[in-house]
Amino acid sequence: TANPFSDVSSDAYYYDAVLWAVEQGITGGTGGGKFSPDTPCTRAQMATFLWRANGSTEVTGTTPFSDVSAGTYYYNAVLWAYERKITNGTGGRKFSPDATCTRAQMVTFLWRANGSPAPTAAVSPFADVSVGSYYYDAVLWAVEQGITSGTSTTTFSPEASCTRAQVATFLWRTESPPCPAAPPSRMWPTTHIIPTR
Repeated sequence: TANPFSDVSSDAYYYDAVLWAVEQGITGGTGGGKFSPDTPCTRAQMATFLWRANGSTEVTGTTPFSDVSAGTYYYNAVLWAYERKITNGTGGRKFSPDATCTRAQMVTFLWRANGSPAPTAAVSPFADVSVGSYYYDAVLWAVEQGITSGTSTTTFSPEASCTRAQVATFLWRTESPPCPAAPPSRMWPTTHIIPTR
């Protein structure tokens, strides 16, 4: 597949991931021949990427979120994620589609999409991932699966935003053979996750 984006360099770590995402119909970019790799990914985009990566499953019913309107590009994706118990929104019948997707949310979405498997470890290696946080088990699972090794040896940076390049790479790695976790300095995950199709 020819690279359709002027802002995706052939030597970028996410180059193959983005081209794969285009081939799979997961993304068409942000318009004007751009992918906007360094732009933070929104919750709507994350849900849509994940839904498309899982075959754009047909959904029925009505979304419970007052800020997700029928006719939006992400409506079916959010409804699918809700029905699969991947997300319950952000509270007050809101999904917050335009809010930035954080590292904690991204890992949690993918953990739930893969059946919320129980991690083997009981203790987090990260000082900023506390017992009782909604993403605690998701982060432990992600570490065990080689999905991430954090942003340093002792931090995961759960509230940091995920860029579109990072999310595309994460999803691409779900189709790849198992490989070592990315070094802590990388904000994008190296991963192998059992596809949920």
